Amino acid sequence: MSLSKNPAFNLKVVLHETGIAADTLRAWERRYGLPLPQRTAGGHRLYSQYDIETIRWLLTRQAEGLSISRAVDLWNEHNASGVDPLAGFAPSNLTSLLAVPANFASDTNLDSFRSQWIASCMKFSESTAEQILNQAFSIFPVEAVCMEILQKGMAEIGGLWYENRASVQQEHFSSSLAMRRLDALLSASPAPTRPQTVLVGCPPEEWHTFTPLLLSLFLRRRGLNVIYLGANVPAERFEETISTVKADLVILVAQTLTTAATLQITAFSLSNQKVPVSFGGRIFKQHKNLVEYLPGHYLGDAVETAIEQVEQLLKSKAKLAEVKSASQKHITALQAFISRRLQIENTVKESIPPLAVSPDHLTTGIHFLGDNIIAALQFGDMELVTSEVEWLKTLLQSHERPPQELADFMTNYARAVDKHINGQGQPIKAWLNAQAGT
Repeated sequence: MSLSKNPAFNLKVVLHETGIAADTLRAWERRYGLPLPQRTAGGHRLYSQYDIETIRWLLTRQAEGLSISRAVDLWNEHNASGVDPLAGFAPSNLTSLLAVPANFASDTNLDSFRSQWIASCMKFSESTAEQILNQAFSIFPVEAVCMEILQKGMAEIGGLWYENRASVQQEHFSSSLAMRRLDALLSASPAPTRPQTVLVGCPPEEWHTFTPLLLSLFLRRRGLNVIYLGANVPAERFEETISTVKADLVILVAQTLTTAATLQITAFSLSNQKVPVSFGGRIFKQHKNLVEYLPGHYLGDAVETAIEQVEQLLKSKAKLAEVKSASQKHITALQAFISRRLQIENTVKESIPPLAVSPDHLTTGIHFLGDNIIAALQFGDMELVTSEVEWLKTLLQSHERPPQELADFMTNYARAVDKHINGQGQPIKAWLNAQAGT
């Protein structure tokens, strides 16, 4: 197992992971030069995974009866002979860094911090929310706070909004605080210590940047040269940057069905660059079969998995599986729908009774459905839209809208498709009728 030498952990984490006393560790560093932590601009020690295992190795030798000076001599003898002392030494499971230290009070564990942070965000209390994060970062590793408080906290707040128990303003306020903290952490990350360059960004029309920013932060803290491109990046911008910086890997992140489709187009456009393309996001966890239609490496369902997949891809170029494509029936329907979309949508608008739905909501709903129809046809499966509509049904229900409202909308949309593209739109029409219950 490769151990990262990127300085990522503060002193409290090291003491918790190894059980060593702070005074003892400082004495070892002063007398023997083991380990050799780096320091932040403020003078605080930062340790790597390799440093933590070095301490554990020395403690193990002491437990076997060696004095610390003899253990250090043995370490130096291994190094002098060109043998890594940690070769074959079973490393600790550093995922335990996400666990709550046993000596911390119940009101200072990560779950408690997350609850307090969410409550502060709901009250629009910026100073309190920031103080809670500052306290959490003083106790726990950066990775743990980002995942257990920021990532899970944002998911919980999103759920509250979905259930109509939080406002859009509260969700946006919380998101702004979380993103600002991630930006600050990324800016404060140590300089790259490894030669590989990784590009991270979102394909066209994808505006959700929390996950790619989190990935960028974690990878940079592992010593990689990470170039974060942000939201809504056109394919040609990825191509230009790849050529300029000589990237070793591209990471694309999409959260919705429509942006999975733009990601597919971007991935195909990058396939001639001879640079591995990888991808991830909520939509691929929800629809596993989408992975088969993309020319790239899937990074898995969780951030932890993604990080390890990236490490593997940088070590060796894995062979890509054969990419599937949509059937001719779906491609024909896609081309017909795109060419006649404006007429279809105008017909749908004309079919809705006056004042039944506000013009803005109607336009948004029509545009949302049209974009998802195009994406589903691109992947050759109209059933992909069903989960998006289920989400919309639940949202309408939470806002006390009658179910028949959506059914009538689907029926009118099916008639408009039939009117303007007739037999070529059969996959679309069949799905719409099924949703309307006709």
